[in-house]
Amino acid sequence: MIWRRTLLLLSLVLLITGPAMAGKDGSMLKVGFIYVSPVGDAGYSYAHDLGRRAVEKMEGVKTSYLESVPEGPDAERVLRNMARKGFDLIFATSYGYMDSVIKVAKRFPDTIFMHCSGFKRADNVGTYFGRMYQARYLTGLAAGAMTESDILGYVAAYPLPELIRGINAFTLGAQAMNPDVEVRVVWTKSWYDPATEKEAAKSLLDVGADVITQHVDSPAPQEAAQEAGAYSIGYNSDMASFAPEAHLTAAVWQWGQLYTDIVAQVQNGNWESRDTWAGLNREVIDIAPFGPMVPQKVRQAINERKQAIMDQELEVFSGPIRDQSGKLRIKEGHSMSDDEIWGMDWFVHGVKGTTE
Repeated sequence: MIWRRTLLLLSLVLLITGPAMAGKDGSMLKVGFIYVSPVGDAGYSYAHDLGRRAVEKMEGVKTSYLESVPEGPDAERVLRNMARKGFDLIFATSYGYMDSVIKVAKRFPDTIFMHCSGFKRADNVGTYFGRMYQARYLTGLAAGAMTESDILGYVAAYPLPELIRGINAFTLGAQAMNPDVEVRVVWTKSWYDPATEKEAAKSLLDVGADVITQHVDSPAPQEAAQEAGAYSIGYNSDMASFAPEAHLTAAVWQWGQLYTDIVAQVQNGNWESRDTWAGLNREVIDIAPFGPMVPQKVRQAINERKQAIMDQELEVFSGPIRDQSGKLRIKEGHSMSDDEIWGMDWFVHGVKGTTE
């Protein structure tokens, strides 16, 4: 009788809790992803989808995704449908999904949501991002070393703090190699619009830029640079195949390790809502292999600074730093806090453009 009671009790416990890696229905853990642009074979959503593929290989996990989901009401509808279909964990990978995530999460408290690049959390909502400004600084070193015109072009989507701090970090890196450089910024007001992105790059080339970089999704700026005989620096993923004669390197995302860590936390029942902002040390970000045109001494200088950032011997936003007007923003011997970096809304000296 004792062993029967023990077996019955154990069965009840398993019925209530389920196995560690089971989803809400006791079977596979269902993990969903929504992307703001097409997956394609390059760019922001492509980089996230590489991370999803790493999750797909995990035992007891099934993934699904929807691409080209606009920010706003469409995102809310997609998130709500995923939650209704029993997804246990949903990754919303664009900043503009933030309010939709918070709204839907209130209605589905048993579903875990992870929002990329946002700042709003809840009991079942966590946030995650990478310190891409570190990689931007490194690619700025390459641009500053390779420019001959001292004009660098930056095609960017929206004037958000995320993009502004990336532009600033890129500029500081370029100035570390060449104090005479200026960085000219053109806003496209779209995350993914290849035609507009290419025209923006051409407008920068027309004013003398001989290195083009970007914070937009398509490789169109890379192609424009190659067509003009200029250099380029990609973003999100290695874009060398689109402009092999121009591509110096790229600031790239590597989501696989972070995504599998988060999914494992959910599987093991120890996930907690938190803010995660990982840098070079967590391998969430990096730079792509150098193009053959980058001299060895430049590669060495960049790699040395990369190691210094990883060893916490170099802070990207360390003073003295002045803004566009020449005002001293960061004193010598001081560094910006994470909160200050996160909310950055001003350009450093050397940037030509507006934050609007």
